[in-house]
Amino acid sequence: MAKAILFDQTICIGCRACEEACAKQNKLAYDENIAKIEKTSEYKFTSIVTLKGGGEEKYMRKLCMHCADPTCVSVCPVGALEKSKLGPVTYDEGKCMGCRYCMVACPFNVPKYEWSKAIPRVRKCIMCPDRVAAGLQTACAEACPTGATLFGERGALIAEAQRRIRETPGYVPRIYGLTDAGGTSVLIISSVDVEKFGYPANVGDKPMPYLTGDVLKGAPGLVTVGWAVLGGIWWITNRRETVAKVEKKEER
Repeated sequence: MAKAILFDQTICIGCRACEEACAKQNKLAYDENIAKIEKTSEYKFTSIVTLKGGGEEKYMRKLCMHCADPTCVSVCPVGALEKSKLGPVTYDEGKCMGCRYCMVACPFNVPKYEWSKAIPRVRKCIMCPDRVAAGLQTACAEACPTGATLFGERGALIAEAQRRIRETPGYVPRIYGLTDAGGTSVLIISSVDVEKFGYPANVGDKPMPYLTGDVLKGAPGLVTVGWAVLGGIWWITNRRETVAKVEKKEER
């Protein structure tokens, strides 16, 4: 069964335990200064965003939505991004050639690039695939002290979200991610429209890859040439690194 994350904005206390757990899981730096930055980045895969108003603060999580039919996967020419049957959209840096099509294609503006590094990678939440495969919770769900972040089977989480909306006053009557962009493996319920926290409003209910498919069909020559050129650059770069390693061994 496909797994998912359910985030309930109404019981999030903004403790940022999810951020710290995510950083530890992915071997990322994390301190007070990073905690203050309320956006995802190449070194921060999940972020708590604060909405102030009416004398109170409300908190929302931002992370990769792990679409059921991901656009990032559909545009990746080398298969560096892959959708797991269990739910996570994973990334293989060894295959990535740095074309950054995924960054342009993602309707949620999730993938980030390590611009400052000599050998940059695309970076994003990968939903703890090793933990998920082992039958464990994601690191963020395990760390959440209030149950604002839950991990489990997608169907069961949908039923739980529907129950909360039905039985508890104050929720916006909507599960964000249920059908948005064709459905996602991250589901959100909230007392405030999620768009106020920066989530896109008009992604539609149809999986996004149909758009990229139409575009690619419309310009097959351009795409073929573009991928060939990018593939050539990727091969040359990797070939150069391989040669350098061989030369270092010979010098020894």
